[in-house]
Amino acid sequence: MPREWDAKTYDSLPQPHKVWSQRTLQHITLDGHETVLDAGAGTGRDIAVLLDRLPAGRVVAVDGSTKMLEKLRANLDGQLDRVDIVNADLTKPLPIDRPVDAVFSVATFHWIHDHPTLFANIAQVLRLGGQFVAECGGQGCVARVLGAVEEVLGQPADAAYFAGTEETAERLAQTGFTDIEVSLLDDPARLEPGEQLRSYLGTMVLGPYLDRLSKSEHRQFVQEVAARMAEPVIDYVRLNIRARRAS
Repeated sequence: MPREWDAKTYDSLPQPHKVWSQRTLQHITLDGHETVLDAGAGTGRDIAVLLDRLPAGRVVAVDGSTKMLEKLRANLDGQLDRVDIVNADLTKPLPIDRPVDAVFSVATFHWIHDHPTLFANIAQVLRLGGQFVAECGGQGCVARVLGAVEEVLGQPADAAYFAGTEETAERLAQTGFTDIEVSLLDDPARLEPGEQLRSYLGTMVLGPYLDRLSKSEHRQFVQEVAARMAEPVIDYVRLNIRARRAS
């Protein structure tokens, strides 16, 4: 099931998400009238950019977190006439009535372990020939952070799934995509040591592990993970996806 997020803190932190979004959006071709589905829309940061590129189009904002969608509504107040908001699980068939022209996603898919089902659900709502452009954590992502998590927990850090290029390309082909391009990019993010690092870790990286602990254990857990990191760097590796729905 999709987890809830601390949307307020999420929006307040410095995020590499903006760079990932800009890098991913440059690979989607739009003439301004399309309908684009944002898979894992979060608080709507990317939708504001998409709406500027779609003066005669619409965005379908899909997210499994009600708190994220509440923040999205607040952030996009005054622009919601061209946004359809859908609270849905990406591992289930999506409740979309009409095929969309493109699917876009940033920093979401690594939280989903079942990529064959994920890609099949996306293909189902994407028109024939439609664009699929996405990025997420890929093979090797946050390896040093997860090493610290495993030291603290004494068990594997298995909350996220960081796929590689070959398996991703194969799954895309098997679920109805063509013109497939998949690549990995090292993209570390440096933070301020201390409270910013701890807040970032707790909100962006360690949330699923915190969900397994009592609330009284959260602060100590984050502090122990941060203390085991040699420097305040999140060692991101990004998996970049470009494909089209096969005609």
